[in-house]
Amino acid sequence: MAGTSSPEAVKKLLENMQGDLRGLSLECRKKFPPVKEAAESGIIKVKTIAARNTDILAALKENSSEVVQPFLMGCGTKEPKITQLCLAAIQRLMSHEVVSEAAAGNIINMLWQLMENSLEELKLLQTVLVLLTTNTVVHDEALSKAIVLCFRLHFTKDNITNNTAAATVRQVVTVVFERVVAEDERYKDAVDQPAAVQGNSNRRSVSTLKPCAKDAYMLFQDLCQLVNADAPYWLVGMTEMTRTFGLELLESVLNDFPQVFLQHQEFSFLLKERVCPLVIKLFSPNIKFRQGSTTSSSPAPVEKPYFPICMRLLRVVSVLIKQFYSLLVTECEIFLSLLVKFLDADKPQWLRAVAVESIHRLCVQPQLLRSFCQSYDMKQHSTKVFRDIVNALGSFIQSLFLVPSTGNTSATPNQTGNTGSAQTNPGVLGMGGGATLLPAFEYRGTWIPILNVTVQGSAKATYLEMLDKVEPPTIPEGYAMSVAFHCLLDLVRGITTMIEGELGEAETVIQTTTEATSLPAQSSEQELQSVSDQSEKELAACFCALTDEAATENILKAELTMAALCGRLGLVTSRDAFITAICKGSLPPHYALTVLNSTTAALSSKSYSIQGQNVQMISPSSESHQQVVAVGQPLALQPQGTVMLTSKNIQCMRTLLNLAHFHGAVLGTSWQLVLATLQHLVWILGLKPSVGGALKPGRAVEGPSTVLTTAVMTDLPSISSMISKLFENSQYLDDVSLHHLINALCSLSLEAMDMAYGNNKEPSLFAVAKLLETGLVNMRRIEILWRPLTGHLLEVCQHPNSRMREWGAEALTSLIKAGLTFRHDPPLSQNQRLQLLLLNPLKELSNISHPDIRIKQLECVLQILQSQGDSLGPGWPLVLGVMGAIQSDQGESLIRTAFQCLQLVVTDFLPTMPCTCLQIVVEVAGSFGLHNQELNISLTSIGLLWNISDYFFQRGEIIEKELNKEEAVLQKQAEEKGVMLNRPFHPASPFDCLWLCLYAKLGELCVDPRPAVRKSAGQTLFSTIGAHGTLLQHSTWHTVIWKVLFHLLDRVRESSTTADKEKIESGGGNILIHHSRDTAEKQWAETWVLTLAGVARIFNTRRYLLQPLGDFSQAWDVLLDHIQSAALSKNNEVSLAALKSFQEILQIVSPVRDSEKPETPPAINVSVPLVVGTTTATSLGRSFMRTDSIGERIGRYNGSEPPVVTDEIEDLNLWWAAWNSWYRIGSESTRPPITCDKLTFIPSQPFLTALIQIFPALYQHIKTGFSMDDLQKLGVILHGAVSVPISSDASPFILPSYTEAILTSLQEAVLTALDVLQKAICVGSEGMQIMYPAIFDQLLAFVEFSCKPPQYGQLETKHIANAKYNQAEWVALNYVPFAERSLEVVVDLYQKTACHKAVVTEKVLQNIIKTLRIPLSLKYSCPSESTWKLAVSSLLKVLSIGLPVARQHASSGKFDSMWPELANTFEDFLFTKSTPPDNLSIQEFQKNESIDVEVVQLISTEILPYANFIPKEFVGQIMTMLNKGSIHSQSSSFTEAEIDIRMREEFSKVCFETLLQFSFSNKVTTPQEGYISRMALSVLLKRSQDVLHRYIEDERLSGKCPLPRQQVTEIIFVLKAVSTLIDSLKKTQPENVDSSTWAQVIALYPTLVECITCSSSEVCSALKEALVPFKDFMHPPASKVQNGES
Repeated sequence: MAGTSSPEAVKKLLENMQGDLRGLSLECRKKFPPVKEAAESGIIKVKTIAARNTDILAALKENSSEVVQPFLMGCGTKEPKITQLCLAAIQRLMSHEVVSEAAAGNIINMLWQLMENSLEELKLLQTVLVLLTTNTVVHDEALSKAIVLCFRLHFTKDNITNNTAAATVRQVVTVVFERVVAEDERYKDAVDQPAAVQGNSNRRSVSTLKPCAKDAYMLFQDLCQLVNADAPYWLVGMTEMTRTFGLELLESVLNDFPQVFLQHQEFSFLLKERVCPLVIKLFSPNIKFRQGSTTSSSPAPVEKPYFPICMRLLRVVSVLIKQFYSLLVTECEIFLSLLVKFLDADKPQWLRAVAVESIHRLCVQPQLLRSFCQSYDMKQHSTKVFRDIVNALGSFIQSLFLVPSTGNTSATPNQTGNTGSAQTNPGVLGMGGGATLLPAFEYRGTWIPILNVTVQGSAKATYLEMLDKVEPPTIPEGYAMSVAFHCLLDLVRGITTMIEGELGEAETVIQTTTEATSLPAQSSEQELQSVSDQSEKELAACFCALTDEAATENILKAELTMAALCGRLGLVTSRDAFITAICKGSLPPHYALTVLNSTTAALSSKSYSIQGQNVQMISPSSESHQQVVAVGQPLALQPQGTVMLTSKNIQCMRTLLNLAHFHGAVLGTSWQLVLATLQHLVWILGLKPSVGGALKPGRAVEGPSTVLTTAVMTDLPSISSMISKLFENSQYLDDVSLHHLINALCSLSLEAMDMAYGNNKEPSLFAVAKLLETGLVNMRRIEILWRPLTGHLLEVCQHPNSRMREWGAEALTSLIKAGLTFRHDPPLSQNQRLQLLLLNPLKELSNISHPDIRIKQLECVLQILQSQGDSLGPGWPLVLGVMGAIQSDQGESLIRTAFQCLQLVVTDFLPTMPCTCLQIVVEVAGSFGLHNQELNISLTSIGLLWNISDYFFQRGEIIEKELNKEEAVLQKQAEEKGVMLNRPFHPASPFDCLWLCLYAKLGELCVDPRPAVRKSAGQTLFSTIGAHGTLLQHSTWHTVIWKVLFHLLDRVRESSTTADKEKIESGGGNILIHHSRDTAEKQWAETWVLTLAGVARIFNTRRYLLQPLGDFSQAWDVLLDHIQSAALSKNNEVSLAALKSFQEILQIVSPVRDSEKPETPPAINVSVPLVVGTTTATSLGRSFMRTDSIGERIGRYNGSEPPVVTDEIEDLNLWWAAWNSWYRIGSESTRPPITCDKLTFIPSQPFLTALIQIFPALYQHIKTGFSMDDLQKLGVILHGAVSVPISSDASPFILPSYTEAILTSLQEAVLTALDVLQKAICVGSEGMQIMYPAIFDQLLAFVEFSCKPPQYGQLETKHIANAKYNQAEWVALNYVPFAERSLEVVVDLYQKTACHKAVVTEKVLQNIIKTLRIPLSLKYSCPSESTWKLAVSSLLKVLSIGLPVARQHASSGKFDSMWPELANTFEDFLFTKSTPPDNLSIQEFQKNESIDVEVVQLISTEILPYANFIPKEFVGQIMTMLNKGSIHSQSSSFTEAEIDIRMREEFSKVCFETLLQFSFSNKVTTPQEGYISRMALSVLLKRSQDVLHRYIEDERLSGKCPLPRQQVTEIIFVLKAVSTLIDSLKKTQPENVDSSTWAQVIALYPTLVECITCSSSEVCSALKEALVPFKDFMHPPASKVQNGES
């Protein structure tokens, strides 16, 4: 009151009071003098008080009766103006609280009088109000009088007054109770306990109450009396009262001041004894009452319950239950039962609406609901009130749907009677008239709008507030429904908050103490149990009927909450019921998943048929008011057309997701329901799984494709991410819940698999995708779910449906990759068991034959290698096993992928894997080589084997150590078990075994059906052995030779000999095959070549290792056998290569004693070509450096012993074995065939050349034992080889053009061989020299080839010039150069060896002459002109050496047979039967003539001078020959031949000269010789004479005609001969010429002269030459005297 007690306020008050009194005295001056006086004395009184007292207000209050008096008197005047002034003044005093109790009583009495006079009624009310509110001085009767006064005013005729009075009454009642509260506050500390004790002793006694409480008590008691239509005890003077007003007052008191009733037993007693019976009595609907009854009322009967009272009673009940439930347990039970009854269908609509509102008020109070449960439902024999409430709400809602309210028919679609859902066109969104869409419930044709009743969580009632309505109002359609709907929602909300709070407490309690569950938790369980059973149904009912999104949202929240609570409390059935409801809501109508049909039993049934259900309580709504947002395919076995999803379905789906999201831990077995539903929704919406298992919108594969509105399209990503989040959250579930989830997914997936059997429809991949997601987020505890997860996915991978499989594999491989990359604790490297566990499913996939699965498996391996390759450790065998499990028949792409993995392993991971796995790597790489799908892969895999071998080589020591360690462990284990250690190539050391495995693999590849693979493998095998063989232990070489190399050779030989000779057409489309490879046989030939060459090279380079092995000679024999069979194979390529290999092994030096000598080929003077074919190591792009010497190498194997040097004898055996092989090859290959047809195999030139080239090298090693026999054998082979013809198509490459004098390489080789022999003989022992004649024989045989080429069996050969290249004909070689070279060799050799005994005795010279006679006699008929010229010069050379030898040995007779041969040779040459060619030029002819001349000169120098040592017959033959030469033209027949030799005048001249020389120059030893000479001359001259005569005759006869050419020639020749003869005669010493000869010469003269007349100029010039010499005969005639004298 600081405001009113401040000095200024007091001063103001005093001024106002004085003013008021002055005003009053003025007003009353005329009419009411007493009042005026009183007012004036009042002024004086006030002034006095103000002057005397310091606390003016207190003083005023003491004297208030006197101060107030003037104003009271003023009111008594009943003058309105004065009354108003007085009331105002009184109010001012009151407001300053300067009115005492007594004064207050006076004021009230005065007011009462005014009231009874109906004066200033509003001012009166105002005054009362001020009086009672500003202070507490009014008590007891005064107070009751004031209250009655207000009541009385309430019932006046004036409406305004009535209303104001009503408000005042309400305020006054409130004030009374507020005073109690204030009083209690003041006394609370002191009086607390005694009050309680006294209260207990006597409930009715009011005496214990304090003044304010007592007033309140009396007031309340009277209110009850009045409502009950009884007379009040305390409110004396009440004239009338309405029950409605009374109820309102009761309600407000109960509502506003519950603490008064709860703290004071007296009040509580009133509640129990008065209020409750009263309410119960009034509730009875047939209660009799009369409007406005007085105390002695006689109620009139009324049939219907009366709305205002009913409504107010319900409000009171609400308050009672809300505030005093704890006091009035039993009464509340009755009230609640009544409320429930009011909901019955037979009650009036308004009554039900109001009842629902009341129930709603209760539902908003969770604590209250909980108490209901504890007090009734949980007690043994009590009514289950709470359950009844819930049930009542349910049946109420149902009844609303089942009995359409009147006035609703317009909205009812015409299929009302239909039990199935009314299927209207889903496109129709509105009703008949295109009305706008309101939120509403629509259920089986009943359409109930939803009104916006209240904000959730507060019960704002509409009809309970209609205190002014007397008639029941009309209730809008849907109002009751809406309220009931909210009741349910609030019920759920309340329960939830309660239980969650309690659960929280319970959890803390459990943590701190050992109590299992506290009572509240039990209570909540009970409560929930009852609520859930029913509310599930109603919510579902509302839910099916809802068309509004917000409302749906609320219901869904409620259902979700309930489900979660039931889950937490372990109420499985209820939980499943709620979840089922949400699930059903998510799916289209009639899409009844049987899983959801009966909540309990359905989990076992798996049929997916989609059937319409009979409507029990819930039927899916007709869709007429629902917005269709998606049309999709149902997930069913039979295509069923389409189903539609409404926005509501989508909404439910979100709720379902939230449920699973936030309450996954309590779902347990309900995961089945939730996931099955989600799967169907996902299917209908067309979401397909994408990487990592998340779902993305995809199109349906077949059937009418899914149609989605844009709204849903924009929602899809969020739905999809919610579904993903749901599974991400599984990482927060405990192990048990996680297992529930996994099991649910697995069973869903099994169903999906069953559905996908036997058809190619798109399967549902939901479960698989989600298993993947779940696995991925639970990596940290993957062990607990790995087996069920991967076990199931492996089943999926075997499914016949490809999409299904593909996802199974996708999921499995993603999980494995994730598992390996996840940072486990402890890390995988320390947890090998886990690593193997993770990798195992990858291996299991190898048992599945579907290629798509295997591709996935391999891609996974590839990625694992790329990311985890370094840390696989013990997992390597598994990973390698996967690569190795690929079969040839599994398609190219599979093999290619697997191979990529292997390449990666070999290039990057060999060092990181345990050495024990290296053997597996070799096996796997080898198996890829054998795959026949893709050639490149096979070839590359061979390259990998090479890389692997390189790796072994580089890290040999490390690998060896590790393998030995491992071996020791295994050995120990084997011993413990008592078994032998079983591994391939056992006795060898583990590291060597690794090498042997590698070699064996390559060996397998060397006999692959594909030539390219064989080739590559062969090259690699031999390069590897060549490059890295030194690492092997010595003993292991035995295995390499016998088990690897010879085994390989055997297989190759077998395959080659049995290979198909059919021509292969172009290989695979556009690859052309070269003709040299166009049959399998030819392709195998290449392999054989490679293999043999490789083995030979190893024998060559590793001889120092192999020879110390015990069975080297056997190995050598086997190798030679292979070489021989290859050389004799009917394939040029193979046979030639075999010889090259032969060459290679023959260049091996026997181990040298001096260990430091380097390895060099033997020093042979002949160059033997080394074979470096395609097989050298460098072809793989690496060169191998070998820095160790032989000694070191041998030392490495034999420790400290000195190198073992094999016995020379054994060595010789090896060489002789080689010679025997060579001989067999040679004799077989050069022996001519018996029959000849086109297919005859004839060895090629290169082959023969190589064969012969081998001999010199071989001979070096066997010369010591080389006998005449062997020489014979060799001769046969050489002869055979040279006589082999060439096929015409090869001839251009081998033959020189015919005119060139070049030897073929074969011929060179043959001569070389003989050369080597001859040189060896030359330096050899005497014993060897007997071989000379044999060599001569051989060479001479070759010389003969120049004139008669050798025959090769029966084979017809053509001369090269006539051969056509394109026909398979055989062409004889041009043997001339060869024969000529042989001849030169013969001459050389003879020059060296003419005097050798063997040469002399074996008549070598005779043989040479005999041989030369052939070309010499042929002369111009020789195949080549050079031949006879060479023959002549050779003959001259040989004779120049041989004749002296022959003369030397003349006596021995060893040369007797030679002379006739020589004479015949001269004869045949000088007088050949062949004619020179026509085109021979003069110069050529003269050259040829000069050769003839040379021969004659030889005779004249070398033979005739030594006639004494020469047989007579021979000399005679020579003379005859010379004679013949000099008189050559002496022939009567004019043959061509004679004419053609016309011009040899030089020759004739020489012959003449020689004849003459030997006729005249020598001392004639025998008369015979001279005679021969003379006879020859006379014959010659005679012949000349005849010729001349004949010519002259003919000339004369012929006249002008020229003579025949021949005759002219002849005459010319004769004339020349004559001149020559005369010249010769002149040169000779005179004593040698017979005079008769001169006479004959001179006798020719006349004849010559006669010829002068001839016409031919040629003849003339010849004649001139002939006549000129005659001048020498023209001496002056001597005197006859002289002549006579002499």
